[in-house]
Amino acid sequence: MHLSFTNYRKTFGAVEVLKINSLQLESGIYWVKGENGSGKSTLLKSIAGIIDFEGEIKLNDFSSNAKAVEYRRQVNFAEAEPLFPEFLTGKDMVDLFAEAKHATSSQTEFYLNKMKMQAYINEPIGTYSSGMLKKLSLVLAFLGNPQLILLDEPLITLDTDSLQILYNWIEKKYTDEGVSFLISSHQALDLVEKIARKTLLVENRTLNLLEC
Repeated sequence: MHLSFTNYRKTFGAVEVLKINSLQLESGIYWVKGENGSGKSTLLKSIAGIIDFEGEIKLNDFSSNAKAVEYRRQVNFAEAEPLFPEFLTGKDMVDLFAEAKHATSSQTEFYLNKMKMQAYINEPIGTYSSGMLKKLSLVLAFLGNPQLILLDEPLITLDTDSLQILYNWIEKKYTDEGVSFLISSHQALDLVEKIARKTLLVENRTLNLLEC
């Protein structure tokens, strides 16, 4: 993986939230560190290609602007507080994402079984607890063949067993398939000790690469 920022700038109205003149990131598992309100979620949403910004973000040879479809096929994203249509079932969402990401049925079954979601996957999402929603968002983020997975506060609302499952997924994806991760988390010590190799610090409206 090669992720690059060139003249990136994000504003909300007249307020500049983030500015990255030039930055290159190679393959790895990154902890995205920053205070509340520093712009971590904005950064991840920009990389995911779901909010507008000035400048360019490229993943490998694909620009999020010029080759948006190809770019988004390489990037998966799980939001901190996922919102899905409440009238759809979990299976509806999985099927939609599986089709969009070209995921196999065996892949989707693997992730659903590991997170023990089969008992409620056919229920409307409006009945899901926060923990169930988090599991669904994580399963969706691992579908297909992404080069980069973005996880915004993935550890909150997960039980201990599910946390270990997630750590195993991340390690396996990175080690076996070379998939990179950008992970925003307040549970820093646990995350850094277990999986993160590098740190990205969001501070003073910009982004800097540090070593863990």
